[in-house]
Amino acid sequence: MLNQTSAKNVVRAYIEAMNSGDFASLPSLFAPDAVIHGVLGHGTVEFALPIWRELHECLVMRLAVLDMAEEGENVVVRFRETGKATAPFRGMPATGNSFELTAIEWFTVRDGRITQRWGVRDSGHQARQLGWTA
Repeated sequence: MLNQTSAKNVVRAYIEAMNSGDFASLPSLFAPDAVIHGVLGHGTVEFALPIWRELHECLVMRLAVLDMAEEGENVVVRFRETGKATAPFRGMPATGNSFELTAIEWFTVRDGRITQRWGVRDSGHQARQLGWTA
């Protein structure tokens, strides 16, 4: 079992890679059979990577840690997620509008790698801020 510092460090490395768009290093942070759960479904790292790239490239998404806690092999993070619709995203237009919302991600970390990740965010609030819905 990992100690508190090392599990949090794995999650911090994930956050840094997400914010910098370092999609080459992201898979190394996950176990080969890891499952990622998010707003657009769930699957392997290969399922999530194209979505994460689009979030970074089209919505200029950034994660700022508000709180981080660990219990055993679980690490939970509450983020301020921000971004701006600079390119079309999944059929939605690039409006130039910005968004800010609270997001929560829950990670299970075993043997220095993420085995599960759940992402929860208010995508309806995001869509309204970006001008995609009324």
